[in-house]
Amino acid sequence: MRTEQLTALALEKVDFDKYLLANAVGKRAEAIANGAEVFLDIDTSSMKYADIALQEIAEGKITVSLEG
Repeated sequence: MRTEQLTALALEKVDFDKYLLANAVGKRAEAIANGAEVFLDIDTSSMKYADIALQEIAEGKITVSLEG
C-alpha cells in the first residue's frame, strides 16, 4: 500500500489529528528501533521504522490516544 493511503487510514484512527499521528509514529518508530516487537504479519526487514509504525497504526495494531 502506498504511503499516502497508509497515512489517510492512520489519520482516521487518530480523528484526523496530524500532530498526534506524527508524535505517535515517532515514538513507535523509536521503540521499534530499540527492539520493540513489530505487530505486522509481513516481512518488515526492508522497511523503515517510521513506515512500520505508520502501517501498524493504519491497521489498528497500535492504539493511539492522548492519555499518558
